[in-house]
Amino acid sequence: MSGPQESGVFTALRTQLQGAASEFAGGPDALEGILLGMVDDVDRAVREPLEIFPVCHHSPASALAMARRLREKQPKVVYLELCEDMAPLLTELRNCRLPVAVQAFAGEIDGFPQEWAPLSVVAPITEASAEYQAIAYALDTPGVELVLVDRSSDHVFQWDRANTSEAAETDGSPAEAEGAPKSEEAALHGEAVGVEIGDLRPRFAELEEHLLRHGKVRHWSEWWHQYVEVPLGDSDHDTYRQVMFLIGSLFRRLAPGDGSRVRVDEDRERYMWTRMREHLEATGTDPEDCLYVCGAFHAASRVEEFGVHGRSGAFAISPRTATTWQYGLIPSSHAAIEAQFGLAAGSVSIAATTWQKSLTRTRVRPYRLEGQAGARKSRAKKALPAGSAAQAPATDRLTGFLHQPPVLDSLDEAELLGWSVDIVRAARRNGYLASTADAIAVFETSILLAGMRDRAKPTPYDFQDAAVTCIEKDSVPGRRDVRRLVEIMMGGDRIGQVGYEALPPLARDVYDRLEPLGLKLQQRGVQRALLDIAGRPELEACSDVLWMLRRLMPAAAARPIMGERRLGERSIQESWDLALGTHQRALIELGYEGVSLEQVLEQRLRREAYGPRATTAGVLAAVEDTLLYLRSGRLSDELGTHALKVLAAERSVDGAPEVLRRARALLAYYRTSRPELPAWIESFVKTGYAHYCTLLPTAFRDEDATVGQVAAMLGFLFSMESLALSLGCDRTQLELAVAQSHPDDPSKTALLWAAQVQLGTLSRTELRSRCAELLDNPLVVPSYPRYLNGFVHALEPVPGLADVVVEAVSNAFGRLPDAVLLPWLPLLITTLRKGAADLAPLLIREAGRIFPGRLPALDALIPPWRMPQEDPFATSRAQRTATAPVGAALLAARPATCDAVAELLGCEDGWQQHDAPARPGAPLLSAHPATCDAVAELLGCDGGWAAAGDTAVAGAALTLRHPATAEALEPLLADR
Repeated sequence: MSGPQESGVFTALRTQLQGAASEFAGGPDALEGILLGMVDDVDRAVREPLEIFPVCHHSPASALAMARRLREKQPKVVYLELCEDMAPLLTELRNCRLPVAVQAFAGEIDGFPQEWAPLSVVAPITEASAEYQAIAYALDTPGVELVLVDRSSDHVFQWDRANTSEAAETDGSPAEAEGAPKSEEAALHGEAVGVEIGDLRPRFAELEEHLLRHGKVRHWSEWWHQYVEVPLGDSDHDTYRQVMFLIGSLFRRLAPGDGSRVRVDEDRERYMWTRMREHLEATGTDPEDCLYVCGAFHAASRVEEFGVHGRSGAFAISPRTATTWQYGLIPSSHAAIEAQFGLAAGSVSIAATTWQKSLTRTRVRPYRLEGQAGARKSRAKKALPAGSAAQAPATDRLTGFLHQPPVLDSLDEAELLGWSVDIVRAARRNGYLASTADAIAVFETSILLAGMRDRAKPTPYDFQDAAVTCIEKDSVPGRRDVRRLVEIMMGGDRIGQVGYEALPPLARDVYDRLEPLGLKLQQRGVQRALLDIAGRPELEACSDVLWMLRRLMPAAAARPIMGERRLGERSIQESWDLALGTHQRALIELGYEGVSLEQVLEQRLRREAYGPRATTAGVLAAVEDTLLYLRSGRLSDELGTHALKVLAAERSVDGAPEVLRRARALLAYYRTSRPELPAWIESFVKTGYAHYCTLLPTAFRDEDATVGQVAAMLGFLFSMESLALSLGCDRTQLELAVAQSHPDDPSKTALLWAAQVQLGTLSRTELRSRCAELLDNPLVVPSYPRYLNGFVHALEPVPGLADVVVEAVSNAFGRLPDAVLLPWLPLLITTLRKGAADLAPLLIREAGRIFPGRLPALDALIPPWRMPQEDPFATSRAQRTATAPVGAALLAARPATCDAVAELLGCEDGWQQHDAPARPGAPLLSAHPATCDAVAELLGCDGGWAAAGDTAVAGAALTLRHPATAEALEPLLADR
């Protein structure tokens, strides 16, 4: 775009550069084209009727030049390179403490890939930035209009969609952060895409490396501070503009040929110039009364749409997608800005300190929004004077700037000495053994390093290197190193705060509902909240808010110290550690999802339950959270009904343990809190019973299904069996499922045996014999821990087998020799700890019941399973035979007592003499043999009468007539 458009302002500079290029390269080549093209870019930007003000982000020199120019020119329209849809939020900056970030957020997207959600764009703003000076001037000066002309937040992702390989956004998302801190403050922006005015950094890696090496600096921030900030700090307006145009053109022409990134840059420039021309045509504003604030990289643009008289109509702005964007302010910090935009740690803090020193040195009065924290009361605003926006003709200031030798600042010994003393004091407070000698060493080393780097005055970076060398040495006694201490001393990591008036409705509602706690929740740091709910019932509402915040926000925002919330329980006292001020960004982003915590929580629970990856356990968890936090029976019934559909569609048992735990908890809650069970929980039990019966044989053979998952299935079937059978389920289905199960894994085999014991198809005696056979088989002994693992898991569905499991473990320790036992003992311990840690307490309690608590008693202990087994029925018969004569003798010895009882019962027959002590039942059975025959037929006993000599006991007639019947009835009568 050079040639005919050139002016004679920079003719001398062109001639000098052309001669230098020819002498250096031996003739015209690409170098001459680059140098002359840079001058053409500067000439073109300077001659533009609409004044372009190039800036660099967070540059004190740019902010100082902006404050000067605004007071001189006093433009009526300020065009700002910032997303145009963020304009309504800028007035809320006066309610915040900088730095903060303007944010555009979209939780539900339409028109973008779903894996991108949520979308977030942030634009950080600090006080030491040119964009803040322009915003403060435009908002607080009557008659001035602020127009944002950059692409919208929606277009940021539209254009990025075509270039998904670029993870960082063009405006400053860093590829690599130069030592960016990994602190909590560095994550204040989250995963948002950063949009910044004036990203000015070489995109040519070799160029940046060349500048750093010859500038004798460590990183780009230090180079910029030394070779741009310091020289331009006191320069006039024209010199500042032309130098910034030149730097922007240099970086633009030496950028690598990344077509996608260059296309985005040029489209942004076309977008901004199109918007500015549209505004000029719509309002009829004179371009001389306007000021265009943009990054120096975009100021040196070569697109055909550049300028007020550029090409129109060729660039079409695409419509926005159907995504609904929400806007707000979130707190920011120096560390967050450095981490997101690839700046060196501490560079923004040093820039803020340089800004304050520049204001004191130059006596420039900056612009600050009226009512902002720390701002002075502004004077009455006056109307803009006529003709104040006139722009002087352009002159060549660039040649003189390039020819003048570098200005060397004189050494400020008082300032450097103060720094040295302060850093030693800070180091001693943080555990370093620093002394006055270290302060002197830091002072002298700073001067030495500055001299080695060709500068007369040590910069903060020189002082930082000297402090690290002289104080830190080789160890860090505390959590902060010396480099971090220097950053804090130079201004620290300032963290912004969004004021109450600028918060979304949800955040304000949270602060209002927590007001009874009497805490300053907007302050950063952790605060302790004590809730005596029993003494102050009104604090129960605060407790509900805190539990919802714990569910919705990061764990450190609201952390319970005392108290818990479980189904059917409410705490009477609670203690919380609250850090809502520290996590203000998360609270603000909650406000993008709804107007109240209850609404946001309900929406999230619905998304979790109805999502494409929802599981039965997840839906039951949502039902539990609904009852815990919302106390909504309607929503819990709805989600519970949906859990039935999810369970019926599952074909794996991965979530069986969690389903069992949550189903038990919900069932216990409903049984204790409601007169009858909800319909959905009854249907869930019926469906789950049939579902797990169907999957049980497959799960026993499936290698991917763990023994814990199969045990959870059996636990569901056995624990819910009584309810399921009462609701119409058939137990035969479970019996068939167990009969069809044939596992190969030892753990699952032991689990199957336990299930068979519970169903009655395997006796406990047979189970003990199988365990003994395992120990007798030397080929199975190495796998015995896995069998024990299965037995321990079997305590979930069959807790009554605890004694058998203790017996199995004890037999292994008692029977196996040390040569066999010791090698697999670690395997046994790790297996039980990893797979059955929750069931170990039940096993330990059973072992404590069986074994004595003292070692001497253990040596003489005979375990219950080694005791001789006696027939309980024979014992009961002997006891009855032994006690019968004793009862007869007692009655004969005390006839008066017997007479009194007989009289009380109305018996008047008197005493009868018998040769043998017969009981009343024997004559009855002998007198009515038909009754005895009927009982025998009912029991299926067809034996005839047998002869016996003893007819004294009751039932002798039955024994004589039907001995098989007597044997069948004896176990039933023995228990009574």
